[in-house]
Amino acid sequence: MTQLTQLQLPHGTLNLPVFLPDGTQGVVRSVDAADLAACQIQGVQMNVFHLMQRPSSTVIQALGGLHRMAGWQRPIFTDSGGFQVYSLIRQNPKSGSINNRGATFRLEGKDRKYNLTPEKSVQMQLSYGSDVVICFDDCTHVDDPREVQAGSVARTVAWARRCKEEFNRIVGQRRDGGEKRPLLIAVVQGGGDLDLRRQCADQLLEIGFDGYGYGGWPLDNEGNLLTDILAYTREIVPLQFTLHALGVGHPGNVAAAARMGYNIFDSTMPTRDARHGRLYSFAVEPKTAVLRGDDWFHYAYINDKKHLKQSQPISPYCDAPCCQNYSLGYLHHLFKLNDSLFPRLATIHNLRFMTQLMENLRQELNR
Repeated sequence: MTQLTQLQLPHGTLNLPVFLPDGTQGVVRSVDAADLAACQIQGVQMNVFHLMQRPSSTVIQALGGLHRMAGWQRPIFTDSGGFQVYSLIRQNPKSGSINNRGATFRLEGKDRKYNLTPEKSVQMQLSYGSDVVICFDDCTHVDDPREVQAGSVARTVAWARRCKEEFNRIVGQRRDGGEKRPLLIAVVQGGGDLDLRRQCADQLLEIGFDGYGYGGWPLDNEGNLLTDILAYTREIVPLQFTLHALGVGHPGNVAAAARMGYNIFDSTMPTRDARHGRLYSFAVEPKTAVLRGDDWFHYAYINDKKHLKQSQPISPYCDAPCCQNYSLGYLHHLFKLNDSLFPRLATIHNLRFMTQLMENLRQELNR
């Protein structure tokens, strides 16, 4: 079976592979929906863990759901919050706990206690109007011992089964069928243990989902992509299903994982880098070059004094407003002023870089 090249969703069709910027709290920071469309972004990803706190589920529903609230009429993926809950509790065990029922946590400085279960995660995602619902999963660190990883796999599979039951119940009640039906994807856990990865994937495939995701932090302690584990996870998930490289956003890592067969990516990295003055630039023409190795792109650190009088744009290959209208010297000036125009222009630039990268990869991989 050949790999998918498109994904049909209630709010449109995605051409694969695709990069989704993270708008965790209902907004991709510094830009609006028109800016995203101008960058040729096809979809965005938001996060239950953050949305349930701010603006809250009742506010989102009062404002007509995520699409109407954010003015974005293309697809929206919603993450379950599993990774964020894990990160919070791993950093501070006193902040909460995870058991077979779900997770209970309290944010620092807050009196309210939150409860998040597989059923509640699905309920919220569907109430927000999500196009793709991600199952609540029990995340681990890649270096955690085998018994911890095995417990995570067992819990993740059990939670995925509960997510599917709740998803089917709600979708059945709403009579969402055909093009209106959102998709449900499950997350493959197992840390660095290949046997557990296969066990998790096999059990999830037996339950049956619309697609799957790579679970757990995808980098080692030195920040290198866990290529062996990522490649193995793609190998054990049939190509007829999309495989989402959750949290992968470094351009080199996206290119590497796309060539392994991953076809959906999301990350805060490109937009966060933009706001902090790290701008992406192709070293070669992205429309025609094969983007392999380590020298096909580089960073421009806008705070560097060398940019003070530079009249050229960030990249000669970028067609976004930032490069079409403004110089590195002017962007350096805006950054030093801490003017609000800088993060908008920089974010538009980095997002257009990512969509150009995906266009290149689609051309390469879908020949």
